[in-house]
Parts: sequence; C-alpha cells; structure tokens
Amino acid sequence: METINDELDDERIAWHPAFVEALQLELEAYQDSLEFFPEYQLTAEPLRIDCVVIKKTTDAVINKNIAAIFRQANLLEYKSPDDYVSVDDFYKVYGYACLYASFQKIPITSLTVSFIESRHPRQLLNHLREIRGYTLAEKWPGVYIVSGDILPIQIIDSRRLSAEENIWLKGLDNRLNAPEIQRVTAALHRKGKAARIQAYLDAIIRANKERFEEAINMSGTALTLEQIFERTGLLARWEARGEERQTFAIAQNMVKLGFPFEAIVSATELDPEAVKTLYQTNV
Repeated sequence: METINDELDDERIAWHPAFVEALQLELEAYQDSLEFFPEYQLTAEPLRIDCVVIKKTTDAVINKNIAAIFRQANLLEYKSPDDYVSVDDFYKVYGYACLYASFQKIPITSLTVSFIESRHPRQLLNHLREIRGYTLAEKWPGVYIVSGDILPIQIIDSRRLSAEENIWLKGLDNRLNAPEIQRVTAALHRKGKAARIQAYLDAIIRANKERFEEAINMSGTALTLEQIFERTGLLARWEARGEERQTFAIAQNMVKLGFPFEAIVSATELDPEAVKTLYQTNV
C-alpha cells in the first residue's frame, strides 16, 4: 500500500512557490503596503524573475531586515537549498532589473535586487568585492548589503537568518532538525487555516520527511503531521492522487485480461486517451 512518504518521493520539490509563500509570511505585517508577483514575466520571451514585490505607495516604510532596502519595485531571485547564486546569476538578474526599469518606464533608482540562498555566498561576495569594487557589510545575521552601485543590492544567506525574526525563510530548508521543525509547526498552528502555506509546507515536509516524523513524536509539538495535512488540504490532495493511481492500476489489469476498450473506460471513468495508451504499452 502506498504511503504519504512514498508519494512525497515521487515529485520534485517546488521550492520557488514555497519561497514566495515564505516571503509573504515574513512580510505579513506589511501586506497592505506590498503586492507580490511570483515568477514575473519580464518580456514576451520566457524571461522570468522569481518574485517582484511592489510597494503600493512609495512612502511605505518596511521595517524588516530582509526588506529594509526596498524601494518602489523589488526583484528577488531565490535558489533552492541544493543550489547557489553564481556570478553568472548575479549578472543575469542585474540585467533583468535593467530590462524591468526600461519596460515599466520607471527610474532604475526605483529598483532593488535581492538574492536568497541557503549557503554562504563566498564566491559571489569575493567577486563583488575584488572585481566590482563594491563594499559589503553583514548588516543583520545572514543579510549582506552591497554598496557601490546605483541599485541597492542584498544577498541573503537564509541559514544565518534570525530564527526569531525570519522563521519562514530560515525554515525553507532541507536540513531542518527536530527543534526547528517544532518551531515552524508551532508557528503554522498559530497562523490557522487561513494562512497561505500549502506550497511552503509541501516543500519542507518532503525535504525533511524523516525529521518531520521524529519531530511529531517528540513531546510539545504543536500539531501532528496528520493534523497539519488536514489543515492545509495536502492530505486530501495526496489521497486523491492515490485513488487515481489505484484506478489506473485497475485499468492496466483489465487491459492485460483482455477487456474491451469501452468496458474499461466505462468501469474506470479514465480519459479514453489514457486507456488507449495502456493498450499501446501492453502490445
């Protein structure tokens, strides 16, 4: 019988939608001042930035470490825990900022650029310091401010962020330990059903599933894994997929037993094209 953990292994983890949800949670106190545009398409061609955050009013003040540099339009590039921001990535996103300013007809000085990754960006920091002549300062733990360009730029090492101030971005990782998972689940519990956390929770559970099981067995955990799934609708989604796979397996067996095409479609209610594929693969 297929388990939830089996299902978790079957798909690639969607880190980028999870990042946008984590970013919205981090800046929740400023939701009336900011608009979020995930995977913002810059041109008619497939040039996309992971997220653009727009200030609804130019005078809005964002007193948050990860957004202190924000201006009118803010471009954010996120790398999953197994990836990193390379020097090439820096110039690509810098170019995106220039394109954005041109297409949107706004001053380049109205933009900021942020890079978020889960490791220390040593190679990039060295390049910016030694080749570009920029000045870099870790203004807050994990937040490196880059000075010396017309654009405000920051590079964020999410693993060095404050657990108290940046629980959502710090928790978007594949190396969470049991206490860290407990802290995140407790915060999710406080958010309740209305929070937009489905992609976020899906990513961190599948990236840390063994440690999640360990955490929920420890005393003091705010929610059981099943309760978390039920609250976010993930359990229903995985159960539905399991039922679909069982139906597909039944159709495969019917094909092998020689049942007529019409009978299989009628009995399983699968798409006729899917059933045709089963006949082709069974030849």
